[in-house]
Amino acid sequence: MKKKTIGDWSMDVCVYAALLLSGLLTLLPMVNVLSKALSDESAVISGKVGVIPVGFQLDTMKYVVSSSQFLHAISVSLLVMIVGTVLAILLTALTAYPLSKRHLPGIPFILLMFIFTMLFNGGIIPNYLLMKELHLINNLWSLMLPALISVFNMLVIKSYYESLPEALEESAKMDGARNFTILFRIILPLSTPVIATIALFYAVYFWNDYFHPMLYISNPGLKPLQLYLRDIVMDADSSSALNKSVDDMMNISPEGIRSATVIASIIPMLLVYPFLQKHFVKGVLIGSVKG
Repeated sequence: MKKKTIGDWSMDVCVYAALLLSGLLTLLPMVNVLSKALSDESAVISGKVGVIPVGFQLDTMKYVVSSSQFLHAISVSLLVMIVGTVLAILLTALTAYPLSKRHLPGIPFILLMFIFTMLFNGGIIPNYLLMKELHLINNLWSLMLPALISVFNMLVIKSYYESLPEALEESAKMDGARNFTILFRIILPLSTPVIATIALFYAVYFWNDYFHPMLYISNPGLKPLQLYLRDIVMDADSSSALNKSVDDMMNISPEGIRSATVIASIIPMLLVYPFLQKHFVKGVLIGSVKG
């Protein structure tokens, strides 16, 4: 192996320094939001808060987390995320399995129809009218059903299935196993990396989605966290948005409330990432190495 010269070391240092600086710059907005959530009201209003909290306090975070509307909204989001992710993974995995069998008749045409939906869709108004005809307006199913199968995610799982040795299925069939047994007892356990990765994609989508709730949900009792957060950010009168009294708002600024709500909304996803990181790293490398 060639020994690195001083020029090589200098280039490595410059590259790592540039990457580190870029990473820190991407974190600055979030650090600023966190600082506002933890800073004193006067410092936030006067614009003195940068990356370090000024007048450290936790009253704003306690105020947001203890809000009954916030707790209800986060419970709705958790329900949509968990149920939606489980159903989406199940349907996506079931759809990808037969499409990975190239010897089946009509597979190219069916794949073309799936890919067509990635390029064209009915639009917002037809989708709304469809949900209305299905009586799913102000129903949590309207937030899950349209996103249960992502064609991109399905194609990723399909590619992973195709990379598995065919001898596994052939030996299982010789032992009398049927297709569903092969899928659930052999294929899916071997597909843990890609399943975990796609599950993370679905979970992040369901957790962050606010556009569909904005279209289909008008009942305050069914609003998920992201729609509640949007109302807080868009509403300048935070005291009315959170349904709190004037006395409760004495030492809390509206900007601090918005910042604290943003921070509180990302905590659940930050707790999920460490458990899926190992599988996520494996999953994103699918297809990069052959043989």
